[in-house]
Amino acid sequence: MRRLHPDPADLDDAGLVEAYRLPPGRSLRVNFVTSLDGAISVGGKSAGLGSPGDKRVFRILRALADVVLVGHGTAAAEGYRPMAADAEVGRLRTALGRPATAPIAVVSRRASLSPGDRLAVPSTICVTCESADPARRAALVDAGVDVLVCGEDDVDLPSAVDRLADRGLGQVLCEGGPALLRSALAAGVVDELDLTLAPALVGGEARLLGAALPDVVRPRLVQLLEEDGNLFTRWSIG
Repeated sequence: MRRLHPDPADLDDAGLVEAYRLPPGRSLRVNFVTSLDGAISVGGKSAGLGSPGDKRVFRILRALADVVLVGHGTAAAEGYRPMAADAEVGRLRTALGRPATAPIAVVSRRASLSPGDRLAVPSTICVTCESADPARRAALVDAGVDVLVCGEDDVDLPSAVDRLADRGLGQVLCEGGPALLRSALAAGVVDELDLTLAPALVGGEARLLGAALPDVVRPRLVQLLEEDGNLFTRWSIG
């Protein structure tokens, strides 16, 4: 992989890790892959836009994160599972001197995560709000899920980020979907957008942002990498 900005250079695997490593402290970074026309999926899944380089970046971002934040709809559509210590991400985390796994935090206003779901395990966090069915919340607690109630009628993302940090999960990696991205941008909790631009034109309605933001967000480009026509961008926000 080549770094085009700043300081052009060829990056090996160790260099790629350093290219995405964040300084100590709290942060929320968002990772997305889109086509050139802004589509976020092919046939309902992001894998149709992926490349070997995008998969490496995906693994590195997970390896560097304290927790993965994802909307329930995306977790269900993409078949999310808990991190496994013996998977590639787990082995990379271990090689970097980090715990082999990190929790998945599922955002759901209705606490839609089912006790029988494969994510309904003690390592998972369900981020919901007070209006969610108390019986559903109690069932998740009984299944061992850590339920965070943040907000009244909708999930209060600033409060959720604070609560995660209180658990020692300060570096948050958000993997979408677009509704969660929009909410996070509107709430002002996004520090970085890591956006892969795949050399593809897809069309359709699944876009990076499906609705207008309250105010225009103007990120600052801090890094640009390239491999096989795919562009890997890092944008600072705020």
